[in-house]
Amino acid sequence: MDRYYSLAGQVLAGNPATASDALEILSSPDEDLTAVVAAAARLRRAHFGNLVKINYLVNLKSGLCPEDCSYCSQRLGSEAEILKYPWLPRDEAKRQAEFGLAGGASRVCLVASGRGPSNRDVERVSGMVEEIKAATPSVEVCACLGFLKEGQAHRLKEAGVDAYNHNLNTAESHYSDICSTHTFADRVDTVDQARAAGLSPCSGLIVGMGETNEQIIEAIESLRQVDSDSIPVNFLIPFDGTPLEGTYTLTPQHCLRILCAVRFLCPDRELRIAGGREMHLRSLQPMSLHVANSLFLGDYLTSEGQAAEEDLDMIVDGGFEIVGTDNARQLRDRLKAHRVAHQAALGVAQTPDTSVSTLPCGKQVPAVGAEHAGAEITIPMIRRRGAGTAVSPNA
Repeated sequence: MDRYYSLAGQVLAGNPATASDALEILSSPDEDLTAVVAAAARLRRAHFGNLVKINYLVNLKSGLCPEDCSYCSQRLGSEAEILKYPWLPRDEAKRQAEFGLAGGASRVCLVASGRGPSNRDVERVSGMVEEIKAATPSVEVCACLGFLKEGQAHRLKEAGVDAYNHNLNTAESHYSDICSTHTFADRVDTVDQARAAGLSPCSGLIVGMGETNEQIIEAIESLRQVDSDSIPVNFLIPFDGTPLEGTYTLTPQHCLRILCAVRFLCPDRELRIAGGREMHLRSLQPMSLHVANSLFLGDYLTSEGQAAEEDLDMIVDGGFEIVGTDNARQLRDRLKAHRVAHQAALGVAQTPDTSVSTLPCGKQVPAVGAEHAGAEITIPMIRRRGAGTAVSPNA
C-alpha cells in the first residue's frame, strides 16, 4: 500500500506516472482500494484543493443522429424511447442554462446531436452563447456539436465559447468495435481544431463497453496526447434499444480504480464524474470526489441523474467547496428551501413518490435510482424533464 503513496509522491515531484503504473492501479485488489484512492487524493488536493467544479448540460437538439455509435441512445437505428426534438429556441436555451447556474454550475455545456453542425447551426449556437454570456459574463460555456469543419471553431471562439467537448470515447484499438460511421482519427482531428482555435479541449472516455484494462490506459494516454484540459469519465448507460443494452461489466470498485488511473496519468487535469456515475459508482460516489474534482449536476442528455440536492449534499458532506460559490452549504440550503417553497406553491407533496413506474421500454422498475430487483443493477430512466419538455429540470 505504501507503493501507491510513494507513486503519488513521485508524480508530485515531477516524475510522470507510466502506463505500467496505471495498469498496476487498474489491476489492484479490492483490499488496496482505499490506499489507491488516498494516493490519488494527494494529487487531486495538490492541484485543485477542496474545490469541486459543477457543470450543467443543456441538450439543444435531441435524437435522430446519423452516426451509429453503439453506446448512444441517439444513434442511427436506436429504438430507445428518448426525447426527440429539434433545436431549442434561443431564449429557451438561455432559460435552461439559468437553472444550472442557480444550482451552482460555473460551466454550461451546450450539446446537440448529429454528426456535426452546419455553418447555420454554428451561428445559431453562437447567438445562444452571446445571450447567455451577456446575462452572466462569468459563466464558462462549453459547446459539444460533433465534428467541426474549417473555421467553425474560430467562430465559436469569437462568440464567447470557452471550451469544446469531443470525447475520444475509447482506445483507438477498440474504436471499430463501437462505431463504423467515423474513425478515432476523425475525433482527434476535431479536438485538434478546437485547441488550434483557442478553445479549451474537453475530451474524455466511456468505460464499460467491453474494453480491456490495457485499452483503458491506451485511451487515457491518447487524452494526454491531445492535451485535454478537462476529462469527463462516462460509465456506460446501457439503454434498451441500443447494441449495448444489458451490458453491465463495471463494479463500483473498478470505476474508482479507473478514476484513479486517470488522475495518476493526468494529475493536473480537470477530472469529471459524468454519465452513469449513479448507476455504476453507486454508494462510492462521495469517495470518488476525493479523486475527481468535477461533476455534472442533475440530469444528462437523455437519462435522468440523481436529485440535484443529493449532488450538493455529497459535495457539502465531503467537506468540499464549489468553484465560483462563496459557501457550498449556503447554496445547498438555499436550493433546498427554494424547492420546498416551489412545491408548496404548486401543492406538490414534498416526499418523493416511491411508487413503481414503467419505463418507456416497458420494464417495471422502482423509482429513479433504485436497484432492479434481483439483478443488482440500476436500469436507466429516460429523461422526461428539462430541455425539450414543459417540466422543470433537475437542477
